[in-house]
Amino acid sequence: MPAPMMDTYAPPNLVFDRGEGVRLYTEDGDKYLDFISGIAVNCLGHAHPKAVAALTEQAGKLWHLSNMFKVPKGIELANKLTEASFADRVFFTNSGAEAIECALKTARRYHYVNGNPQRYRIITFTGAFHGRTYGAINAGGNPKYLEGFGPAMEGFDQVEFGDHDALKAAINEETAAILVEPVQGEGGVRALPDACLRGLRELCDEHGLLLMYDEVQCGAGRTGKLFAYQWVDGAEPDIMATAKGIGGGFPMGACLATEKAAAGMVVGTHGSTYGGGPLAMAVGNVVFDELTADGFMDHVVDVSNFLRQQLHGLADRHADKVVEVRGKGLLIGIKLKDGFDPKKLAGLCRERHLLVGAAGDNVSRMAPPLIITRDDASEAVKVLDEALGLLEAAG
Repeated sequence: MPAPMMDTYAPPNLVFDRGEGVRLYTEDGDKYLDFISGIAVNCLGHAHPKAVAALTEQAGKLWHLSNMFKVPKGIELANKLTEASFADRVFFTNSGAEAIECALKTARRYHYVNGNPQRYRIITFTGAFHGRTYGAINAGGNPKYLEGFGPAMEGFDQVEFGDHDALKAAINEETAAILVEPVQGEGGVRALPDACLRGLRELCDEHGLLLMYDEVQCGAGRTGKLFAYQWVDGAEPDIMATAKGIGGGFPMGACLATEKAAAGMVVGTHGSTYGGGPLAMAVGNVVFDELTADGFMDHVVDVSNFLRQQLHGLADRHADKVVEVRGKGLLIGIKLKDGFDPKKLAGLCRERHLLVGAAGDNVSRMAPPLIITRDDASEAVKVLDEALGLLEAAG
């Protein structure tokens, strides 16, 4: 008898019992190399000893308070995040979608308190994915995710990814902000060029708009910097949503903002029962400390460069099936030619005990734990090589 859950997912007939480092294990002891890490979540791998110790210690003290009371480790983590980024203020959430919702409200509230309540529209881009809440799916604008949920929400203007003229034409007296992923994840693992990020910053400054980044997937060290925007001088945002990796597997997100952008978010304007709770904050501090430890980001850059080099060789060997290698750092995509299904490729890899994912634009997606080694990368490429060799075009 099937489990009495909503059929919103279609997982394979595979159940994992435990994880250790970059590998997952079934009850029978079968071992799988994890190159998707819960969709860019388990940045430190599975069962990281320091994270386990922090969570266990906190679980023996205090699980939940709500935001009626201060959580000291939350204040500690907020200080760390602001000192390491553009931001002055932080609001902790349980997920990336909630962080996006906070970002949208922060942007609109900013214009409201500055005497411009008519400025509420948010410009977004095709291929975007900002989460599954009602506001987030409307921000993303993907018709597949909007279908069947009633009329589209007012206030979002979507333009074609990379169309600069369309972007400029979309700005009007009601525009409040621009929301973009520095590296699109779900939309096909597409990195926005550095010049475009700088251009967005300049455009926002010119028109009095707020620049918002969605770093839910590409943040937390995934690109080789703590946040992806930090690769680009002169492209700092006003507001940023992040999640996934910052909790290392524990549900956690955050909305970061400058003092100016967050000025309207006063008592009573926003809230969360669970956001910033003791358990999440205990783990979040450990994850932050590991990500910012000496040499950690150097390792991410080194192993990602090695993996990318190997994948380019793979693409050359399978030029009849592969268009290009995409992404930044350890958020990597292999775009397949029309007729070749990335989900079928994921299945072939899974049969060979390698876990990868799929994304939009016909892309096979990899987001392994940031602790992978060159040997892990070589093992993954070997399996991908074999799987691509067996991949057949749709009939």
